[in-house]
Amino acid sequence: MCSHEAFQAQRSQLVELLVSGSLEGFESILDWLLSWEVLSWEDYEGFSLLGQPLSHLARRLLDTVWNKGAWGCEQLITAVQKAQADSQPPELSGCWDPHSPHPARDLQRHRPAIVRRLYTHVEGVLDRTQERGFISQYESDEIRLPIFTSSQRARRLLDLATVKTNGLAAFLLQHVQELPVPLALPFEDAACKKYMTKLRTTVSAQSRFLSTYDGAENLCLEEIYTENVLEIRTEAGTAEPLQQSPATLRLEELFSTRGHINGDADTVLVVGEAGSGKSTLLQQLHLLWASGRGFQEFLFVFPFSCRQLQCLAKPLSVQMLLFEHCCWPDLGQQDIFQVLLDHPERILLTFDGFDEFRFRFTDRERHCSPTTPTSVQSLLFNLLQGNLLKNAHKVLTSRPDAVSAGLRKHVRVELSLKGFSEEGIELYLRKRHREPGVADRLIRLLRATSALHGLCHMPVFSWMVSKCHQELLLQGGGSPKTTTDMYLLILQHFLLHACPPDSAAHGLGPSLLRGRLPTLLHLGLLALRGLGTCCYVFSAKQLQAAYVNSEDVSLGFLVQAKRAVPGSTAPVEFLHITFQCFFAAFYLALSADISPSSLRHLFNCHKPSSLPLARLLPKLCVRGSGCKEGSVAALLQEAELHNLQITAAFLAGLLSQEHRDLLAECQASEKALLRRQACARWCLARSLHKHFHSIPPAVPGEAKSMHAMPGFIWLIRSLYEMQEERLAREAVRGLNVGHLKLTFCSVGPAECAALAFVLRHLRRPVALQLDHNSVGDIGVEQLLPCLSVCKALYLRDNNISDRGICKLVEHALHCEQLQKLALFNNRLTDGCAHSMARLLARRQNFLALRLGNNRITAAGAQVLAQGLRANTSLQFLGFWGNKVGDKGAQALAEALGDHQSLRWLSLVGNNIGSVGARALALMLEKNMALEELCLEENHVQDEGVCFLAEGLKRNSTLKVLKLSNNCITSLGAEALLQALEKNDTIMEVWLRGNAFSPEETGKLSCRDTRLLL
Repeated sequence: MCSHEAFQAQRSQLVELLVSGSLEGFESILDWLLSWEVLSWEDYEGFSLLGQPLSHLARRLLDTVWNKGAWGCEQLITAVQKAQADSQPPELSGCWDPHSPHPARDLQRHRPAIVRRLYTHVEGVLDRTQERGFISQYESDEIRLPIFTSSQRARRLLDLATVKTNGLAAFLLQHVQELPVPLALPFEDAACKKYMTKLRTTVSAQSRFLSTYDGAENLCLEEIYTENVLEIRTEAGTAEPLQQSPATLRLEELFSTRGHINGDADTVLVVGEAGSGKSTLLQQLHLLWASGRGFQEFLFVFPFSCRQLQCLAKPLSVQMLLFEHCCWPDLGQQDIFQVLLDHPERILLTFDGFDEFRFRFTDRERHCSPTTPTSVQSLLFNLLQGNLLKNAHKVLTSRPDAVSAGLRKHVRVELSLKGFSEEGIELYLRKRHREPGVADRLIRLLRATSALHGLCHMPVFSWMVSKCHQELLLQGGGSPKTTTDMYLLILQHFLLHACPPDSAAHGLGPSLLRGRLPTLLHLGLLALRGLGTCCYVFSAKQLQAAYVNSEDVSLGFLVQAKRAVPGSTAPVEFLHITFQCFFAAFYLALSADISPSSLRHLFNCHKPSSLPLARLLPKLCVRGSGCKEGSVAALLQEAELHNLQITAAFLAGLLSQEHRDLLAECQASEKALLRRQACARWCLARSLHKHFHSIPPAVPGEAKSMHAMPGFIWLIRSLYEMQEERLAREAVRGLNVGHLKLTFCSVGPAECAALAFVLRHLRRPVALQLDHNSVGDIGVEQLLPCLSVCKALYLRDNNISDRGICKLVEHALHCEQLQKLALFNNRLTDGCAHSMARLLARRQNFLALRLGNNRITAAGAQVLAQGLRANTSLQFLGFWGNKVGDKGAQALAEALGDHQSLRWLSLVGNNIGSVGARALALMLEKNMALEELCLEENHVQDEGVCFLAEGLKRNSTLKVLKLSNNCITSLGAEALLQALEKNDTIMEVWLRGNAFSPEETGKLSCRDTRLLL
């Protein structure tokens, strides 16, 4: 028994106990108290308000329970014990009546068990409840806010069921019992339990704090972590006409069933550019698991770094890898390993940074014994293939270029990490700067400088902005525009930080740089040798060979490796791979040991026989056979392609006119610096000319087209870093194409700025296709300078909203060359309709507008119709996959009745019924230009088809009418057949997917072959 007095005497200990856990544990205690009716619903709601400190909640809970008497105090102690004993699965089978006459009451009584059953399936349950109309889109979005864990989302859904009277509680009571029961622990052995505890503690210690790139401070990951945009990656050539935009996932959905490439594989591949947040995403995953707030379907999580694994020289077995290089079991090693082998489905292995693993993937060497040692690369490759620990889940992160087609065969799903959204940038800065006004000033600065804003979509640049916020807010000059500008700014920050306060300069002047030049060159030599040998973790011996001493290390650009190899002496690594590339470029720009001719090897970008990029480059840039081992030329030839590209862009930026004077002050020979600059210019221009000349001739009657390789983007980025208008103009002088295709090329805002800088010098207008990239609103703004040379702009699947499109249209009003816009699969709403209507009304040479699969409703269609009435040139209008409905179809039909130029209209999947079909039929009677009308995936039905048939009788121009999947029966088909008897212009009527029996299909086809069934 627990008396009032004993409870009060233990109050401080109870507060400490409640506060020492997580909010998840506290809410579990509330679940038990609510289920036992210790807490009333009003009590519980008081504890559910967001933003309250856990210590405040704990004290309020003790006060509330103390007022309930001795029984309440006793129940609280029991609830704490229940919440702590969370290793056992809930026994749910038959514990409630799924058809209970009091479902809300039963949901509350069995709340702890239901939460534990529901949390791993909460996303699917939310989808089903929304589909069935139990909850609205707004309610679903509120529950799915990224601040909530899966368990918290489950609780909020149950809370909603308590207050709703529409049958949600009854649905959940029945549906939750049908969900799979969580698996029980496969063992009760004390040694295994002890190992699980040790593993969780180890992983928690590694992941709880986020070391900043400079290693100068440790931040609580929970306080600073900001969700990145994570999408299911689609491949070029796989897009269907009605395919939706790539699905966006939350971290908790990493192992969802969507987007599977190979259902038999076990590996989730997360790709992202350097600095996009791949390592931090894995760290958050580890923390959620270790703290019990996510991924609890796994009993064992083993994190590994590929850059650390490649340092392991001796052969390894699976057992050695898990135990010696992650977490060692103190007891029963063989028994624990056998449990792992028996239950691989409860294991998660994460491998971070596959692009930094110097061994290329191959599936030729098969290794299936978990106890037999093999090389580290063979071990990793066979784990990824499933030859070892089959059914164990794996997560692999990498930059996209490092993933081969052979590796993709063994991937279950591929996800693309896009970096921060605009909201993510602001959220991150507010988390980093809680001082009054600082975050607001930084955000205003970013909004005012689109080039810097575009860079910040990569989390590494957001960190730089945060780190250098004082310099950015106080400087009188312009903000950084290029990547090189940003890295020189962070270099200035570190150099000033290392200076004594009384001697610190106010900027990156020659004296500041000259004083630290030996250190920077030492770091550059180390970086270059590392790139050339695919080495990213450096031993004391390697530091000594590059003349790097303790004072150089103390500058802050080298930090202790996150997971040191056992037995080694404190290895170090650069803050980030991009910093290693920056210092390598710095060495190439300023070292007296570099000859200008060796810089040409930097732009060779690897073996000409095996890599597509080599075809972009002049033969003079290809390494000869006489390169001395260890020379700069040899190092550049052996470096990884993606690191060479980053280094090349940095070198171009450092040799730019803007930064050349600064470097000249530190260079013994200004003539040598000029020679290097001239070599870089020549090589960039020559490489682009070679690329353009390699474009095959145009097919007769078609525009000449060029599909750029990823290496083309990096050449453009390098030109942009140099910031020389004359060089950009010369570089594109030989480009004579009508269509420039850059789909699936990882084009973000920074790449858009580079493209605009170069392409605006084109002499002839070009159709620019940027489908399936990450342009976003900021990228659209960056493209505006080259809009005047675009005759068409394709921006499918680019996460663009009304704000970006309104800016684009405002600029397009003055660009007579631009005649086509394709904007399907974005985030457009009715908010952009006024801008689109202005474009159509003002531009009488505009030909095509495609707005498919956005969020435009009848209101937007009505506004757009006003612009159509004033337009006399539009030929193609695409509206598929929106929600215009009957009212929107009516407005568009009325506007198009007398339109003299429109040839193609798509209203596929717009929830159009017979009313809208009648309006379109009346339009067909008047319109004498339309040749194709697409109405698939609507609700036209027989009544609507009869209206359309009447319109066809009076129409003499329509050639194709598409009515597939419209619930049409033989009655509607009969009306169409009668219309076809009087219309010899129409060539095809699509009727697939309607309500025809096989016999009816055969008969209808025989009666008129123009019916496509």
